[in-house]
Amino acid sequence: MSEPHFFIGWAGHTGPVLGRFLRRLTGAVLAAMLGLAPLLAANGGDPAPPGFGGAARDALAEGPQRLEGVLTLLPYPVLHLPGGPSVLLAGDGKRGAPAEVSALAGQRVVAEGLLLRRGGIAMLVLDRSPVPLGPGTPPLPEALGRWRVTGEICDGKCAAGAMLPGTGLAHRACASLCVEGGLPAIMVATRAVAGSEFLLLAGPDGDATDWFRHIGLRVALEGEVRRLGTILLFNAVPAP
Repeated sequence: MSEPHFFIGWAGHTGPVLGRFLRRLTGAVLAAMLGLAPLLAANGGDPAPPGFGGAARDALAEGPQRLEGVLTLLPYPVLHLPGGPSVLLAGDGKRGAPAEVSALAGQRVVAEGLLLRRGGIAMLVLDRSPVPLGPGTPPLPEALGRWRVTGEICDGKCAAGAMLPGTGLAHRACASLCVEGGLPAIMVATRAVAGSEFLLLAGPDGDATDWFRHIGLRVALEGEVRRLGTILLFNAVPAP
């Protein structure tokens, strides 16, 4: 007996009428998904809209930039723009700023590269070594007290927008390679600390520290918080 409308388990195939219906339904669903994909992508919200991270947006735009400011090095190279934000510095790929930057601490420099920006964190990926202009006046650190901060440790480059997602467990391997390559370690706090969710992470003595066990995981750290320019510096005690 032949039944065109139903699936009969022992027959090993679907009836012709039901088969045609299922093929058409599958094609319609796939077409709808393909049509919705660009629409959803075009209307997706920015994961870090203006004001995210606690710092107001200013005229400093993402993309190629030529910036002049005063360079500080601890725990990572930061360019402090006069009257503007403090910008982290990095090299190409998964590398920190070039070694020759270490000779420019306290100097006014001109730096060129690609500016990344996400909320209250900005990073300049250098095209070449900064050019010194002479002695400068670095900003004085402002002590903000001792804090216990819960959040995630990630690398400053991807968190600043070099990769999406730039945080989370799925990004852990990438962030570990970036931090190992000398890129700044960043604490992304679950709640704002002194107005910012982003803190530049250092050890208790102000130097770069081994955070690899905790990258991409939610941790709670304690330490002193200082403001340096527009960046918050978190001198934290590594979790056991």
